Amino acid sequence: MKMRKTGLLAVGGALLMLAGLPGRSMAGLNINIGINAPLPAVVIPAPPLMVVIPGTYVYYPPDVNVNVLFYHGYWYRPHEGRWYRARAYNGPWIYLSRPRVPRVLITLPPDYRRMPRGRERIPYGQLRRNWSRWERERYWDRREDRRDRGRDEDHGRGWGRHGRDDDD
Repeated sequence: MKMRKTGLLAVGGALLMLAGLPGRSMAGLNINIGINAPLPAVVIPAPPLMVVIPGTYVYYPPDVNVNVLFYHGYWYRPHEGRWYRARAYNGPWIYLSRPRVPRVLITLPPDYRRMPRGRERIPYGQLRRNWSRWERERYWDRREDRRDRGRDEDHGRGWGRHGRDDDD
């Protein structure tokens, strides 16, 4: 009987030792510590006038010296390689992972703030009320087409969408 108990204890001990050996495990530990620089505050004292970026339905305030963009009802702000989003032009801003940033924002031309002469400045309240309908109805595309046709009629051929008036 004593031998049997000793054998069982040995087998049990061996099983415990085997269970503690390293092997393939589904559990893991991942620790990421990131220190993000604080996002500098944007102070826009009043709702800004906005301009649509040609060929997009992205808007920006030309009189604000910080890169902020309005698209699909949200404000976006690139800062030091990171993107932030807010519901209002003054924030609060939340970090947005790169895959969640709309592609149209990432692919904007670097000189998008160079506003061609004659671009319409849109009161913020008007933009807030109409951006969805304007995009759905392709409002700015139709306006550009009419503007281009007027140039062609007034100045002859070659004054299309990228004509002389847009180079200022």
